Amino acid sequence: MNLFYTLIPAYLMSAAGTGTGEEAGGGLQSMLTMLLPFALIIAFMYFFSIRPQKKKEKELKAKLDAMRPGDNVMTIGGIVGRVANITGDEVTIYTSVANTMMTFKKNAISTVLSPASTVDEEGTD
Repeated sequence: MNLFYTLIPAYLMSAAGTGTGEEAGGGLQSMLTMLLPFALIIAFMYFFSIRPQKKKEKELKAKLDAMRPGDNVMTIGGIVGRVANITGDEVTIYTSVANTMMTFKKNAISTVLSPASTVDEEGTD
């Protein structure tokens, strides 16, 4: 019988009616105070890492959908070029002075700059 009480947690026994009312209230309160730090950590993680990341992904998706030929782009590999053609989920860009054509998937584009915004940035120096 002694082994039985060590294997079953106290809050299960109090829920079954074997404990007094004070033990049940204290068990619930101690369980809530034990779970509160975990809930705060999860809330902190959500508001400071998950939520901003989702916001950035939405903004990038909107920029990729609004991308047009002539826009300057940078790939996740660091290749910078100007959009020549967009077909489905593929983007063809040309880079360097020799206008080398390269084709990438849309999800390989990390930054989209329209030609007007690059002229504005260069003019503010």
